[in-house]
Amino acid sequence: MGYQCRTCGLWHDERPTFFVAELPAVVAELSDIDLRSRVERGSDQCILDGQHFFILGNLDIRILGSLEHLRWTVWSSLSQSNFERASELWQTVGRESEPPYFGWLSNQIPGYPTSVNIKAMVRTGPVGIRPKLIVIEEGHPLARDQDQGVSEERAEELIHAALHREAV
Repeated sequence: MGYQCRTCGLWHDERPTFFVAELPAVVAELSDIDLRSRVERGSDQCILDGQHFFILGNLDIRILGSLEHLRWTVWSSLSQSNFERASELWQTVGRESEPPYFGWLSNQIPGYPTSVNIKAMVRTGPVGIRPKLIVIEEGHPLARDQDQGVSEERAEELIHAALHREAV
């Protein structure tokens, strides 16, 4: 099943359902000089100024009537103690039994009202699997869609917004 973008008309062999944020929003806004001097980062963890801690996770939304889901691999903040705990367990088998950590979503999800700094839970997965991000911000459409899933039509709107960084 292919996908033709409604804006640019380009055809994709597969419908794009996976989107990645390279950095937390606050870090992405830094100049190259500040990025080098103020940020420590790996592929899945990021520290700003030695006092703001972020972890990369997957935020999934089911597409109703389909086996597909939309996935945003985005950042969540963690408290220093939870970040250190997650880091200690990074290569520990069984880490998925760890209770979820509270965090603040740290990226804008295209197609939704402001999603930076909304409440989320970070659920650690097995070694080698990124944590699952669960939006818990009461009344936010992203929390509703994550809980209930979205229609094919809404999924198309979200894909369009993600490809073209537009609000829907």
